[in-house]
Amino acid sequence: MAILKILHYPDPVLAKTAEPVTEITDEIRTLAEDMVETMYAAPGVGLAAPQIGISQRLIVLDCSGKDEPPQLITAVNPEIVEEEGECCEEEGCLSVPGYYARVDRSARVKVRFQDLQDRMVEIETEGLLAVAFQHEIDHLNGVLFVDHLSSLKKGIFKKKYKKILEQLEEQL
Repeated sequence: MAILKILHYPDPVLAKTAEPVTEITDEIRTLAEDMVETMYAAPGVGLAAPQIGISQRLIVLDCSGKDEPPQLITAVNPEIVEEEGECCEEEGCLSVPGYYARVDRSARVKVRFQDLQDRMVEIETEGLLAVAFQHEIDHLNGVLFVDHLSSLKKGIFKKKYKKILEQLEEQL
């Protein structure tokens, strides 16, 4: 297993729509393992393949708390099939380090995807897991959480983010 480099905004790969996974191969399984390792090391609750420069529809999620056993979900070609309610939670992103903002999302979502054994899975989610699924599926569609901000907040983000990136480069 390997820890992979996470791309940061404004890398152009993050703005592309990812391609469907046509076959679940050993390469896809290895990629998923590496993504899990990368997500846990970051640390984050989700990671989409485009965030590591691979434009394929694959995400990994684990929204369990620190004192809970892992609840890892690996989703191939995930899609939201039902949405209900609304919520507005603060979000961050491994591809937008150091920046957080409140984003409007659906409170509950039903998601359909393939697992690594090529079985179709459908689950109903709410809370952090519902938000995380929407956030990661957005990545597969070339959308970052900052794209959901108003134009005023987006302007503030771009100014703040420039400073955040400068600070990160100084730390390296």
